[in-house]
Amino acid sequence: MTVTGIITALIVGLIIGALGRLVVPGKQNIPIWLTLVIGVVAALLGTVIARAIGVADTKGFDWTELLFQIVLAAIGVALVAGVGSRRRITR
Repeated sequence: MTVTGIITALIVGLIIGALGRLVVPGKQNIPIWLTLVIGVVAALLGTVIARAIGVADTKGFDWTELLFQIVLAAIGVALVAGVGSRRRITR
């Protein structure tokens, strides 16, 4: 992967993290940096899953790949926000 590819992946991951946070209902009490890290991880995992099932290399924009990435980011944000709120309740 080239430097440009890595920078592009990071930017897409940051956007995916923000979209994942917007999709999850309610207020998430997690820092924005953690949301962005979740987005980068979700973007990478979403791409791996899309390539594994053969929908990542299509003509034009890969909407299915983007959907996988956003859903994974939303799940990640919801899980981390849920674990964080559970820790606050038990303390």
